[in-house]
Amino acid sequence: MSNHTAERTIRTAVLGFGVSGRVFHSPLLAANPDYSLRFITTSNEERSRQARGLYPTATVLNQPEDVFQHADDIDLVVIGTPPSTHYQLASNAIEHGMHVVVDKPFVASSEQGEDLIRKAERAGVSLTVFQNRRWDADFLTVQDLVRQDAMGPIATFESRFEWWQPDGFRSWKGAASLDEAGGILYDLGSHLIDQALQLFGPVQDVYGQTTRYSGASTDADEDAFVVLRHASGTRSRLTMSGLAAQPGPRFHVFGTRGTYLKWGLDGQEPALDAGKSPNDDDFGFEPETAWGSLSSGATQQPIPAQRGDYPRFYRLLSRHLFEGTPIPVDPKDAVQVLHIIEQVHRLPGMTTSHHQLTTIGS
Repeated sequence: MSNHTAERTIRTAVLGFGVSGRVFHSPLLAANPDYSLRFITTSNEERSRQARGLYPTATVLNQPEDVFQHADDIDLVVIGTPPSTHYQLASNAIEHGMHVVVDKPFVASSEQGEDLIRKAERAGVSLTVFQNRRWDADFLTVQDLVRQDAMGPIATFESRFEWWQPDGFRSWKGAASLDEAGGILYDLGSHLIDQALQLFGPVQDVYGQTTRYSGASTDADEDAFVVLRHASGTRSRLTMSGLAAQPGPRFHVFGTRGTYLKWGLDGQEPALDAGKSPNDDDFGFEPETAWGSLSSGATQQPIPAQRGDYPRFYRLLSRHLFEGTPIPVDPKDAVQVLHIIEQVHRLPGMTTSHHQLTTIGS
């Protein structure tokens, strides 16, 4: 524990008040008494009014860099700005002796990620990545089934994030280039690949397809399909698309003794977006109608969903800072995810306005 956490509250600044800062980080921090939300940054006038209304005790600053003028009053910086800014902001925070949470995608390259890890180690501060979907209700349920060996050895793991955005993505996500960590593979792939690695371990081979369909003036992908061959023998098939007016199942897991099938997305993000408190008794619980099912061929049974728990990230982080327990997400995990994304994007011209296929590995 550094001098910056000598107090019993962790003085925190949230950089950015878009979806990341407004929906995820600020509500989770405000609901946890271990944290004191001191600063929020946004240059958007409407978001600034929102932030002041929701968090009247926090000081709202215009630019992310403005927080470094208040370094003596900040223990933790949470970076929820566009990913092209992550590396420099995290570097500056580390140089000022602050602990750092970086939203996914961690940074724009594995090289940048490795450099930040070295900088944090030298500075003696903690660095972690907000992989909140490790605590999705449905993922926790799949993880529990795998640990219980409820399906036998897993041959194939299918995981999807799909929705309907035929005109392309909004805000910076629709304009950022691959060099700026733009595209659906950096955005949603950071979650899907991380979940697959958590379940089935290291990857030996990677295969990928990416596509852009909207005609946007960027080289970033809007549709991606990735296959990972894990050293454990499992194959993960990961699909991300904005052209799914009728999405496929969120999870389809094939084991030698059974199959798990789950439809629909975790409900924590829309609940937070609607203003629900993560401290509410029913937060994170999925209705029975949303549960997945386990089938052995002859029989089928609904599987009660684990409780979704995004607040756990910040509970684990405060314990780490106060007691020295493990950090909630090792940034080296995020670098491994970036290595896989870079493999998929390795060849020039991989992503074009037309469908193009590239195979990597054997």
